[in-house]
Amino acid sequence: MNQATSSLRATVSRFHPISAPDYVPLDKLRDLQSARLCRMVQRVYENVPLYRTRMDKLGVHPNDIRGIDDIVRLPFTMKVDLRDTYPNGLFASPMKEIVRLHASSGTTGKPIVVAYTQQDLDVWKEVVARSLVSFGLDRSDVLQNAFGYGLFTGGLGLHDGVERLGATVIPISGGNTERQIMIMKDFNVTAVSCTPSYFIHLIDKAMEMGLDLREFPLRTGIFGAEPWTAAMRQRIEELSNIRAFDIYGLSEIVGPGVGAECCAQQGLHIFEDHFYPEIIDPETCEVLPDGEEGELVLTTLSKDAMPMLRYRTRDITALENVPCPCGRTIRRIRRISRRSDDMLILRGVNVFPSQIETAIMRVEGTLPHYQIVLTRDGGLDRIEVMIEVSAEVLGDTVASVEIFRRKIAAAIENIIGLHVKVTLVTPRTLIRSEGKIQRVLDKRV
Repeated sequence: MNQATSSLRATVSRFHPISAPDYVPLDKLRDLQSARLCRMVQRVYENVPLYRTRMDKLGVHPNDIRGIDDIVRLPFTMKVDLRDTYPNGLFASPMKEIVRLHASSGTTGKPIVVAYTQQDLDVWKEVVARSLVSFGLDRSDVLQNAFGYGLFTGGLGLHDGVERLGATVIPISGGNTERQIMIMKDFNVTAVSCTPSYFIHLIDKAMEMGLDLREFPLRTGIFGAEPWTAAMRQRIEELSNIRAFDIYGLSEIVGPGVGAECCAQQGLHIFEDHFYPEIIDPETCEVLPDGEEGELVLTTLSKDAMPMLRYRTRDITALENVPCPCGRTIRRIRRISRRSDDMLILRGVNVFPSQIETAIMRVEGTLPHYQIVLTRDGGLDRIEVMIEVSAEVLGDTVASVEIFRRKIAAAIENIIGLHVKVTLVTPRTLIRSEGKIQRVLDKRV
């Protein structure tokens, strides 16, 4: 796509009614943020015991929060808080007002549950639609949504936003790659949404089928749910002749649509009229100025069912306050390059080594020594778990050893939701360490 076309789309998006909040004057934006923060703090104090307890401990009352600058007085929220209050301890709305639940995986097998009122869903549709406009999409587009549907927020989140924009959505979900390519070709698809690694797989499969995605009407790719590098973006764009855009979100806040790139591709605009961003030092929790790299913290300003106060995302980035060429006044974050914890993102699913350890330890005969090996094959992430087992287990018949291996694989899949390759090894096979053990061996390139 040439620069003139890109600039034209950026200009058109500026005048799209859906994207109007992206260009609001800064003083009006701050007034809106302040009003919404005060309302939200009052709501959580009255309805969420965890927040009321923490605010009381800090000596902070809702009346003390008079504007957005007072946000630094509020307590942080961590992912562990969602686990500890499972399933509905952070809900600020009664169940009769909640119209949808989503969930993501947790470290002990219990999911992280998030809730939405109808008003929350309307906001979600709005921010996803604003994301799509920022990518240059409009009502004339046909979007093939290959994000997974179900409890994962990606599929339905993107779907509703496309409908809000008025474009055509094909709810194909993930998998069945040859069918994906057939649909893409036959339905003249102009945009696709999925994980970047899956799109690489689509490119490779198309080549195997004797097809070239560069000859398709496809012009826009919307990728998220896992980290991807600038080099991967370049490869995707070269092999498919599309523009590849980054969309950011997390279930705890709303799902996809918390932030998105624009046609300038100089960072992701955070829709900060709904999600207020801060950057903190992950060790000291000190708020850092714009431009300094640290951990992204997000506060929901308009969510009713499950508001989040200063949620620590563990994503490492920085806020940019230099004006964007697109003209949007909402701030940008740099693309997420890493996390401050050990969470792995595989095929759009959050996976913790501790989840795998929990599964392994549930199977009698395994030893507490394992290693997770990550590789990439055909553009898709692969995960292998090497596990030491007792000599008695390996001394059984080949059939019984295979049954045992499948039992472990099923236990892991039951917790993380992904099929993994399990390799059984003899005791003392895996390298020991006197320091911090390397549980994850990442061989992806």
